[in-house]
Amino acid sequence: MIEQDEAKELARILIQMRLIDPDEMERALFEHHKSGERLDSLMLKMGLLTEEQLLEAVARMLGLRFTRMNDLAIDPAVVARIPARLATHYKIMPIGMHEGVLEVALSDPYDVHMLDDLRLNLRAEIEPVVAPSKDIQMAVKKFYGIGADTMEDLAEDQGQVVDIDASNVEDIESMAEDASIVRFVNQVLKEAITDRTTDIHIEPEEDDLRIRYRVDGVLYESPVPPNIKRFQSAIISRIKIMADMDIAERRLPLDGKIKVKMGNQDFDMRVSTVPTPAGESVVIRVLTRDTAFVNLERLGFNERHLKTLREMISRPHGIVLVTGPTGSGKSTTLYAALSEINTADQKLITIEDPIEYRMKGVTQIQVNPHIGLSFARCLRAILRHDPDILLVGEIRDAETAEISIQSALTGHLVFSTLHTNDAVGAVTRLIDMQIEPFLISSSIEGLIAQRLVRVLCPSCKSQFDPPADLLARVNVTNEDCSGLQIFRPRGCEACRYTGYRGRTAVYEMVHVTEVFRRLIVENASNAQLKAQAIRDGMQPLRYDGWKKIKQGMTSIEEVLRVTMEDDAGVTEELLNAVKEREAKQ
Repeated sequence: MIEQDEAKELARILIQMRLIDPDEMERALFEHHKSGERLDSLMLKMGLLTEEQLLEAVARMLGLRFTRMNDLAIDPAVVARIPARLATHYKIMPIGMHEGVLEVALSDPYDVHMLDDLRLNLRAEIEPVVAPSKDIQMAVKKFYGIGADTMEDLAEDQGQVVDIDASNVEDIESMAEDASIVRFVNQVLKEAITDRTTDIHIEPEEDDLRIRYRVDGVLYESPVPPNIKRFQSAIISRIKIMADMDIAERRLPLDGKIKVKMGNQDFDMRVSTVPTPAGESVVIRVLTRDTAFVNLERLGFNERHLKTLREMISRPHGIVLVTGPTGSGKSTTLYAALSEINTADQKLITIEDPIEYRMKGVTQIQVNPHIGLSFARCLRAILRHDPDILLVGEIRDAETAEISIQSALTGHLVFSTLHTNDAVGAVTRLIDMQIEPFLISSSIEGLIAQRLVRVLCPSCKSQFDPPADLLARVNVTNEDCSGLQIFRPRGCEACRYTGYRGRTAVYEMVHVTEVFRRLIVENASNAQLKAQAIRDGMQPLRYDGWKKIKQGMTSIEEVLRVTMEDDAGVTEELLNAVKEREAKQ
């Protein structure tokens, strides 16, 4: 507890350090005397200071060292001096050892009872070092691993029983229901949601169990306790129990689903397992069950793209294909387009695997291959339901492609996705599925390719002058950069030191013309189709990426990471034509 004399001394130091205005300090002291609340807590609540500023002043007042723990090198032997459960419970982190004295980072140096408990438990002299609580939390996770305290408790409770035979299903099921395993799996899921993770990868190796999170499209390895491999079977079995999967079946790939609620948000988690020599590998896709859709304006379309897309989706019939790899935001784009044309005078039906968003006023069908309910079978059935607009989650085979194109030719507007590298690659992919070129030519109205690029963190992005060779890779020169501010990532606490926070999309869009249709019928090459698409107004992916670089949204390296080099058919002349057309507009 801060005594009155300490409160006055703290106020003096804060004013001396110019961290607070004297008038604001007087207001805080008045509230402190009136309420009896701790002065430091009160100033944080009033928003007069940040935790870091306050702790730096408190450390100076108490004669303690203040430290920021970013990239602090800590000896593993020092970390081992304090068990994970104590570090987690007391929110502390051992950071060094000096002449037999253990240095411990903490964010509340007034908690003398905690320091006494530590000295008693560790039988060592403790020297407190003041550090922000967020830094301590991140260090505990980094050096001990996620759920390390739970693993310690479990190892003590189970003793040698944890080294069980993986073939003993009853033992594994019993252990999977253990409170510690349940708590550990819950911690993994909670951590994933907090970090805005889209996928959790739990990957068994010969002597280890690796957990990785995909955040903003990039995989990051999560630190795990050193003894986690011993609990591999129980952890995976717990996930399979939650997903209503058969824990006895480890020889075949399995799929399941978990529903999770955190705060006011609901999440659907799609679970997939595959057998490996080291055990079952698990991937969990995290989906937000949010009924609010992102509208087209917020998806990263420029004005020209937005106008073209709206022309495509306002057609009475035809097929619009969105292409790109898994996780590139294709479904989000289609949902945003559907929500714009979802009116009372239109009948909309979707066939999906899975249904990622619930849409009011839309008939949504979940495919189920286990009972023979495929995309093709659903398509044949729903045509008798008199739809105006159809969304086919993905064209995976020739039968689905053929029915989708026939639907587009018989008065329906059809949206779907394909896995191809670029927009015009959708034509080649359909021909590979044995679809006749004249049918493709007659039905296709629009082709869209997209990728997701990470957005630079606004708190820490820094300006720089890119070298000519880097600019050349995005098809621009130093002259094109004249008067522009180009940014690159740096890393800070707000973005967890990645330099990026959030994602946006880059696009290339083909609005099919008569010349383009003729080339399809003539079986033109991918390069010829792409060249014609550019003549008709298409901007290649990297060019759209360059526009977002100019706007300060992303970095050159990020655009290069997610896009390919342009085809040989995309000549410098064509790219110059794109620039000239853009300049005129």
